[in-house]
Amino acid sequence: MSEILFEAQGICKKFGDFEALNNIDVSVPKGSIFGLLGPNGAGKTTFIRIINQITLPDKGNLLFKGKEFFPKDIEKIGYLPEERGLYKKMEVGEQCMYLAQLRGLDKAEAKKRLRFWFEKFEIQGWWNKKIEELSKGMAQKIQFVVTVIHEPELLILDEPFTGFDPVNASIIRDEILELRRKGATIIFSTHRMETVEDLCDSIALINKSAKILDGTVAEIRKQNRTNIFKLEFIGNLVNFTNAIWAGAELLEKKQVGDHCTVTLKLLGQNSPNSLISSVLPTCQLISFNEIIPTMSDIFIKTVQAD
Repeated sequence: MSEILFEAQGICKKFGDFEALNNIDVSVPKGSIFGLLGPNGAGKTTFIRIINQITLPDKGNLLFKGKEFFPKDIEKIGYLPEERGLYKKMEVGEQCMYLAQLRGLDKAEAKKRLRFWFEKFEIQGWWNKKIEELSKGMAQKIQFVVTVIHEPELLILDEPFTGFDPVNASIIRDEILELRRKGATIIFSTHRMETVEDLCDSIALINKSAKILDGTVAEIRKQNRTNIFKLEFIGNLVNFTNAIWAGAELLEKKQVGDHCTVTLKLLGQNSPNSLISSVLPTCQLISFNEIIPTMSDIFIKTVQAD
């Protein structure tokens, strides 16, 4: 069983009569990328603020490495908020030095680490620019650097790809994976489901203040299988259809000459093996693939059903 770095137990939070979080339990394995998902207004931002000790829960506990999470433990966190917090009139280098030292680095170490990141991102020429002179994507790179500069054990990234073009989004994605490889644990909040499938090991889905789904991405996709398959074959479509009549429902079909593509759903207890056995005498099978719902499909379905 994976070691748990961060855990939330029974977190509840109200603002007046509004219930922002209702009994949230979350366990984040060490060295993993954990997706915190949910529609707007679900409670994700409130939960992130509680982790960062910006606000306190009404009930519940936070644990870090199995021990109570105290305000001093914030130094072990790097937080990239969705709403950026750079001072527009300050020069980039001056601001980075200031924020790095706030995170506990002395001046010499701060300059050394910043030099490394500026060279890595090829942004050495930005040092004397003011933040207001930078594009949104450029400012986002600076924000990312100052978030990771102190090498925190836990990174909380709230929509980290906002403002990036595809090339720079790919660069940041690779850096996130590299940070995990080096031992960082990452809580990743996003609306981009394709990114969840690409990056996350496990997720929790919050809706209407409550957790409604959690687990590894692989487990969740497996649990939401629909028994739908896509087949390509060479043969007679009528003979193929007759062969499956009792075991599957034909959803889509396309035929060009004797090359056919069909999408079908297995019925009852019929298995993929039994389907293949029944159709092989009628055709030359080219491909057979299961269509497993994407995280986007599962997200929409689960939220709508809640």
